Amino acid sequence: MKLMKTRKFVAAAALMLAISAPVAGMAGDTIKFGVAGAHSGDLASYGLPSVNAAKLVIDQVNAKGGINGKKIEMLVEDDVCKPEVATNTATKLVSQGAEVVLGHICSGATKSALPIYKNANVLVMSPSATNPELTYSGEYPNFFRTIAPDDVQAKVDVEFALNKLGYTKIAVIHDKGDYGKGFAEFAKSFLDKSGKAEVVLFEGVTPGAVDYSAIVQKIKKSGAQAVMFGGYHPEASKIIGMMKKKRLDAAFISDDGVKDDTFIKVAGADAEGAYASGPKDTTKNPLSIKAKEEHKAAFGADPGAFFENAYAATLAMVNAIEKAGSTDLEALKKALQTEKVDTPLGNIYFDKNGDAIGVGFSVYQVQNGKFVELN
Repeated sequence: MKLMKTRKFVAAAALMLAISAPVAGMAGDTIKFGVAGAHSGDLASYGLPSVNAAKLVIDQVNAKGGINGKKIEMLVEDDVCKPEVATNTATKLVSQGAEVVLGHICSGATKSALPIYKNANVLVMSPSATNPELTYSGEYPNFFRTIAPDDVQAKVDVEFALNKLGYTKIAVIHDKGDYGKGFAEFAKSFLDKSGKAEVVLFEGVTPGAVDYSAIVQKIKKSGAQAVMFGGYHPEASKIIGMMKKKRLDAAFISDDGVKDDTFIKVAGADAEGAYASGPKDTTKNPLSIKAKEEHKAAFGADPGAFFENAYAATLAMVNAIEKAGSTDLEALKKALQTEKVDTPLGNIYFDKNGDAIGVGFSVYQVQNGKFVELN
């Protein structure tokens, strides 16, 4: 995404945030639809596309008269993808009367916010929170997501590294967060069980650090042929930059927290050749094409990361509200688990844990400054 387009995108999203605030006197007359995620800070490129996706779908529903005679009202709150902020974000949305919530974006923030929504019996659906325990544990029966969990993603990356690239010595590092560490632990487990490769280094790094030369030096000494990183693009861009500076000849393989154009923009030429998993390419899906065209027409730019997952989540929740005839949690869950919905991700519904059936991951590589799907 070019810088000018990015500025247009952020500006449009910022304007939309301003006009999406709740309107006094509408209580009871609207269906209150919360949207929570990183709308500012380093990870805003992950959160703002979800706001725009929700707005596009909701505007279309409202233009047709809403649901059962009620218009949908958006309530937008920023959590900066930080767990300590996310609890306040969730509290604000619940206090404003949010009946369903699209979000959060980061797994750590999602985990912190979920108990608040659970106590309020509010349905939450994330387009991007991939930590397996969010659904596997059964602790949050009100939580759904339109993205496959980290164990699925880690397995895709590991199988690619072993079977496609043929690496036998791999360093696994992470950012110590719920998302990054969880991905790394699954990757290490799959590597250990494979019998095909040795994990020569497993270590966490400090997010936001200025210098990652120490970990790069450890990777170099380990003899790793590849580095598998669990985390987000700000750290990834610094680590891969240091790898190039130290002339470390090792492949860089990461997750969907890195598969974002911002990683390429920040890392520049150092990003070339890097691998990252992400949601499967949907460019041939008619609804995907339509959604992207809608975004470009409305905001003057191509959509960013997890836009289609958020668009799909909004469609699924709107459909569930319509089918259930209410925002009662149990009624919504039943609709989500039995009603298939056509979305930019394909025809999806949800299992008993809240995971979407019909979605998955692919591995991408940066080629000539763009992510290209490989499998």
